[in-house]
Amino acid sequence: MSQNIDAARISIIIPTLNEAKNIKEAIATTQPSTNIEVIVVDGGSQDDTVAIAQSLGVKVISSSPGRAVQMNAGAVAASGEILLFLHADTRLPIGFDEMVRTALQQSGIVAGAFKLRIDASLLSLRWVELGVNLRSQFCQMPYGDQAIFLTKTVFQQIGGFPELPIMEDFELMHRLKGIGRIVIIPTPVLTSARRWLQKGVFKTTLLNQLIIIAYLLGVSPERIRCWYRREKFKRI
Repeated sequence: MSQNIDAARISIIIPTLNEAKNIKEAIATTQPSTNIEVIVVDGGSQDDTVAIAQSLGVKVISSSPGRAVQMNAGAVAASGEILLFLHADTRLPIGFDEMVRTALQQSGIVAGAFKLRIDASLLSLRWVELGVNLRSQFCQMPYGDQAIFLTKTVFQQIGGFPELPIMEDFELMHRLKGIGRIVIIPTPVLTSARRWLQKGVFKTTLLNQLIIIAYLLGVSPERIRCWYRREKFKRI
């Protein structure tokens, strides 16, 4: 890196698609902080996402839809030496900026993420959190809703997010594990329970595990996405 990590600028990249209900609060949790920029990368929202983000004075760019494509576009536009990828329905903890800089100064660390907390009181979600946090800690496999961060140099070295329709965070972590260690900050981010509540906690958890198994067995990400969204798979 061209400068000491203590003083490194953090670019927070938020991919959005119809996130008008969440984007204001997501951006609010990036403050107060030191030497950061916020980049909202919109994939074609039909609601007020873009207008809300622009009204808050952050950088807003457009890209083709797809979380991986959007995050890669944000990384290209970023001026920071550190990149932090934040889902629009995830909230950063106070002091996240210093936690990130401190984490990346550790020897052998190439990337990191935060522990996960889910914003609903269901007991079953406490078990989900436990499973996610154990997997993150012992397998070094955090996912995108845990606010993944790394230096721009490392991000470019591994070729950015693979532009897959699903599993882009899983594949990114797999590549990162090949070059160093991934640290999990013990202070949690707070993420929305909406995807667990929409399909049910047990069903969502089971589906997530089946998706991972399918991916590891070589099923195409396009077919997996269709399963997840219950769309008809079209062969080209």
